Amino acid sequence: MSAVSPCLKTTAEGVEIRVKVVPGASRSRIDGLYGDCLKIRVAAPPEKGQANRAITALLAEQLGISESLVAVVAGKTSPRKTVRILQRSAIQVAAALAL
Repeated sequence: MSAVSPCLKTTAEGVEIRVKVVPGASRSRIDGLYGDCLKIRVAAPPEKGQANRAITALLAEQLGISESLVAVVAGKTSPRKTVRILQRSAIQVAAALAL
């Protein structure tokens, strides 16, 4: 794990973030750290990848990058997921997400 935040891990491709997702929320938002994960609430339901798309859109917007640079790489059907962010360092991601 990164010394920057327990939910971040630096990889050869960029940064991976462990997230805990709460789908079907009243609005999409990043709640902050939840143990060793980043807690994210999304308004989208957990059906047909809608929540995963909402997660990538929310993170891309918060980081100021294209959605194509953000992808769910593990846990696609689970509330605990791993999201990969390309072309950003752990320090950049931590600063943008206030971790």
